[in-house]
Amino acid sequence: MFEPTDQARVFALAPGVDFPLALVQGLRARMIGRPPDAMARVELIVNTTRMARRIRAVFDDGPAMLLPRMRLLSDVSDPVALARLPAPVPPLRRRLELIGLVSRLLESQPDLAPRASLFDLADSLATLMDEMQDEGVSPDTIAALDVSDESGHWQRAQQFFNIVQHYFDGATEAPDVNAFRRLALEKRLAEWRHNPPAHPVILAGSTGSRGGTNRLMRAVARLPQGALVLPGFDFDTPDAVWSGLTDALSGEDHPQFRFAKLMNDLGLGPRDVIRWTDDMPPAPERNRLISLALRPAPVTDQWREEGPRLPDLAGATDGLTLLEAASPRDEATAIALRLRKAAEDGITAALITPDRMLTRQVTAALDRWEIFPDDSAGIPLQLSPPGRFLRHVAELFTSDLTAEALLTVLKHPLTHSAEARGPHLRATRELELHIRRQSWPYPRAEQIAGWGAAETLTEWTDWLIAAFFVDRKPQKRPLADWVNAHLATAEAIAGGPGSELWKEAAGRKTRAVVDRLASEAAHGTTLDARDYAGLFAAILSREELRDRDAPHPKILIWGTLEARVMGADLLILGGLNEGSWPELPGADPWLNRRMRHQAGLLVPERRIGLAAHDFQQAVAAQDVWITRALKTADAETIPSRWVNRLMNLMNGLPDQGGPAALAAMRARGAHWLALGRELERPAPVSPVPRPSPAPPVAARPSRLSVTEIKTLIRDPFAVYARRVLRLSPLNPLQRAPDALLRGTLVHDVLEGFVRDSTTDPDGLSAEVLMARANQILGDPLIVPFPAARHLWQARLARVARWFCDTERARQTAARPARFEIMGQAEIPALGFTLRGKADRIDLDDHGGAHLYDYKTGSAPSKKEQRFFDKQLLLEAAMVERGAFRDFAPAHVAQATFIALNPAGEVPAPLDEVTPTQVWAEFEALMTAWADPARGYTARAALLKETDISDYDHLSRFGEWDVIDTPTRDVLT
Repeated sequence: MFEPTDQARVFALAPGVDFPLALVQGLRARMIGRPPDAMARVELIVNTTRMARRIRAVFDDGPAMLLPRMRLLSDVSDPVALARLPAPVPPLRRRLELIGLVSRLLESQPDLAPRASLFDLADSLATLMDEMQDEGVSPDTIAALDVSDESGHWQRAQQFFNIVQHYFDGATEAPDVNAFRRLALEKRLAEWRHNPPAHPVILAGSTGSRGGTNRLMRAVARLPQGALVLPGFDFDTPDAVWSGLTDALSGEDHPQFRFAKLMNDLGLGPRDVIRWTDDMPPAPERNRLISLALRPAPVTDQWREEGPRLPDLAGATDGLTLLEAASPRDEATAIALRLRKAAEDGITAALITPDRMLTRQVTAALDRWEIFPDDSAGIPLQLSPPGRFLRHVAELFTSDLTAEALLTVLKHPLTHSAEARGPHLRATRELELHIRRQSWPYPRAEQIAGWGAAETLTEWTDWLIAAFFVDRKPQKRPLADWVNAHLATAEAIAGGPGSELWKEAAGRKTRAVVDRLASEAAHGTTLDARDYAGLFAAILSREELRDRDAPHPKILIWGTLEARVMGADLLILGGLNEGSWPELPGADPWLNRRMRHQAGLLVPERRIGLAAHDFQQAVAAQDVWITRALKTADAETIPSRWVNRLMNLMNGLPDQGGPAALAAMRARGAHWLALGRELERPAPVSPVPRPSPAPPVAARPSRLSVTEIKTLIRDPFAVYARRVLRLSPLNPLQRAPDALLRGTLVHDVLEGFVRDSTTDPDGLSAEVLMARANQILGDPLIVPFPAARHLWQARLARVARWFCDTERARQTAARPARFEIMGQAEIPALGFTLRGKADRIDLDDHGGAHLYDYKTGSAPSKKEQRFFDKQLLLEAAMVERGAFRDFAPAHVAQATFIALNPAGEVPAPLDEVTPTQVWAEFEALMTAWADPARGYTARAALLKETDISDYDHLSRFGEWDVIDTPTRDVLT
């Protein structure tokens, strides 16, 4: 197939050339005149499965012929030689072993790292081991590094390196996957040295970025009938630039650096690299422009010298669109619109980006037109329905069952999915409403059982209790025990063997991962519940789910590596911002950049160089979009260094039409951005006016509490919504330790304390008060919030002595007579009843009543009480009108708020307005509300604009402002 030669045989194709198509055409051209079976003797080694599929698709397009033997880079070894090697250790087993080793190290030396970093440390250590195996770097090489400037960090890292030293000793440990591949490759290369194959061996599509791949490429290039076909080789790069690409630390971020190193290793120059075919890139002028823009630094002098020799840039960038969106959402919307147009036109379009958030946004935008792109990466398995379900179940073991956790799992589509899903959802709804009404932050089995018996849902609650109230052992358990308990609980919650948990593609893939974990669990360590939940989530996050039957055949989403597969009519290069493409290098807890370079491991520049090569290949296609967002949610973005260079170069070449060409690129992008804004533009809707509904008198409330009078004055619409429309706010699912709960419990503490002190005066002490407070506020069943328990007790302790001192004075003036007493007073002419509960009423020796109301928050001032907060004043008026049954004091002596804060006691302004006057004003107020024309105005007189009403969403506050004139709506 190839003529004999004394030097390595290297071919290449320029950026922009359809690599798989040109590769097949070159093979066919070299088979002209040869027997039909000659092609079958060709051994073709490619880098990815997608590349192999595309090559087969090109062959399938005809003419009919025998196919070459295709292998992946990971499968080049001789099967006979592989059989003689020890079986490799599965990657999951190795990571489980490392988790155990790291866990024991952290237990013995807790100062090395926090326990929360257990899985991240084990995973990054496994990744480093894989890289060392692939690059052929031994632990001895790492140990010999110059660490004079990193002594403290190095000592900590060395502790972790020591625990994995034995994995590199092949005599005592089975190899992991990367070590196995390296051993198999070495055997194949040794076999080739002694008995080189006579048939053609072609390695195509790889850049040789990894150590093992580079060794294989060098060996293939020197075989008698071996050859390399390099993708995206820049034939426009001058020899002087090639010769300068020698220093890894300064030039490895260049897209052609790997090829320069390969040529140097093979003793070749750029002129020795031959074009595989005569195919030219779609836009040769653009290739020259991109090549010059991406020159290694410094580039200014090269731009000045070679820039004027570039052709007219309008033609070079004719198929190039630059889209600079205001936000990632605008970018995703414009991309989705272009992909929709491609689907309508029947052309193949691919979005290429490493930004997974962008791909999800584009996928969501395409969903409105029921276009489902073929995403090569799929979705993380942890985000699939079974993945989310199993993670929720794992979290059940980590703490006491909360109402939020219970309802989250009960509402999951896979819960109770074997049968009777409808009745399950109805029962779940009723249970949720009951939990909200009863404020159960931590539902207990006996509570749920009692509710189920009352609602005749015993069978369902029996299932719920058996499935959810699992054995929560706080101590550590072996990994195998955790997996078994996790699966048993998950299947019980899902509804048994007939559930939907393990069905469909997501269920089958998740089941395979779980089975693999179960089979390797014996190699794990003992973990607590939190560690197990973290481990399980980490394992799921490493897996991807793809459904190859659902996607659109011509709308594709690729990673950057797949840019060399080509085959699309339109390429959209998305997310071209610094930190996205190229991506920021991840933090390495083991070796810094200099140490990695000394050891021969990957450095951040190598990854950037590979990303630059992917960009150079993709941007050279016929029709290309370059997209980026000018801002993210956090800050302004910086354009990708390659885009930045391209724009700077074009702006500096006015004689070649650079600025005009760049403006035309932006104009083409602006057109699609305008379409996206039009698509997202909301339909004009007139804002509603400030409401003031006026229902008929018969529909208006005939009973209100004294606390609701304040609401009637400040926010009448809230009274209308609650008492006329009968809409009550839904209690929070997970009741927080809020002011309402605190006030209720402190009232209970003070009532019991004061009641006891009337019979035992010696008990009127701060110690006795705090003992009672600790009994109530410190009870986990009453206050299931540890932080709130301590905080509330501490707050009460600060005022306990003051309260006892002032309480002695209060009991000297009058004796406590009634606690939490209910009363009601009527306005017969209106048929209206006012209800109220007095916290406490004392009686003095003259028959005078002393009203007290406890406040754990701020008490209203005298002015607020006079005009708005009339609670105590109305209670005083009710006392004098005999509203409290079997309790009729002669008169009201005083009414006081007892605030448990620096405000202390705040008296009601009875010296300014008598109870008789208060009642007369109240009758006048309610007479006014009996006017059919009077409306319940929203937010009529709230204390602050920032105050929140429970019914602001119903009144659509925000479409109107408090300065707007209310619009009365007379209802019938």
